Amino acid sequence: MSFSSEVKQELCRVPLSRKCCAQAECYGVLLYCNTFSPREIRVITESDSFAQRLPQLLRRAFRFSFDRLPDGEGKHIFAVEDPRKLSAVQQLLGGDDRAPALHINFGVLEEKCCRAAFLRGAFLAGGSVTDPRKGYHLELTTSHLSVGREMLALMREMGLEPKAAQRKGNSVVYFKQSDRIEDLLTSIGAPLSAMEVMNAKLEKDLRGSVNRRVNCDAANLDKAVEAAMTQVESIRRLEEQGRLALLPEKLQETASLRLAHPEDTLSQLAQRYDPPITKSALNHRLRKLVELAKAEAESPRR
Repeated sequence: MSFSSEVKQELCRVPLSRKCCAQAECYGVLLYCNTFSPREIRVITESDSFAQRLPQLLRRAFRFSFDRLPDGEGKHIFAVEDPRKLSAVQQLLGGDDRAPALHINFGVLEEKCCRAAFLRGAFLAGGSVTDPRKGYHLELTTSHLSVGREMLALMREMGLEPKAAQRKGNSVVYFKQSDRIEDLLTSIGAPLSAMEVMNAKLEKDLRGSVNRRVNCDAANLDKAVEAAMTQVESIRRLEEQGRLALLPEKLQETASLRLAHPEDTLSQLAQRYDPPITKSALNHRLRKLVELAKAEAESPRR
């Protein structure tokens, strides 16, 4: 099951308790469904849970039933064709038989709960959301451009801040930020799905943090290995030239320990002294050995 299907399944568990909210949800469905005109209402869906909710929603909102119900094969198709039913819907939502209500009638959405129900209906009919483990994208698509513009204004008024675009003649309102998607899903009645988006983001952030730490540790290890190799080569060069035996006792001791333990980190090598010395002191001695070897190598050219 896709994440969109899971979200719609959760939304369809929201009770149809208040008639005003049922009408608002049904309004969202109509403006984002396949056909909404004075001659026909047609809703086509692949969601089993939405198909089960639709007849209850229409009856609760308008007190009548669909003229056509799914035949049990393929996609679920619902339709209303009775002129009296269509006229009743248009009048209730602010339109008439000649001019269908293809604008958002804000008078139907005065209450906060009704606005949330309206968005829920719009998502059920024309919405989709990407699996948050793959990316962040939620959109609502309608063929009515005026509805798309007004939906954008409504969402911004609700503090949701979506973006808008046109695609193949349709109006698309969308979100690409995980926190905005979480806010929308929570407001329309899908808090569990919102939590899943949040958890996916946390997992991605944690994985990214671990990867950065691993990469940083690997880079530091590479640097430490490279430094140790340089130190060993410098010490051997000084030894071959007979200069190592002429150096102060502390530098000779450091050279001997580094040759004996080339794989040790500075901290490990510093603990091998008796008594142990600080990492800073050890680093200073090793750097001195490298500088002496380098100066000796360059002396013939001077």
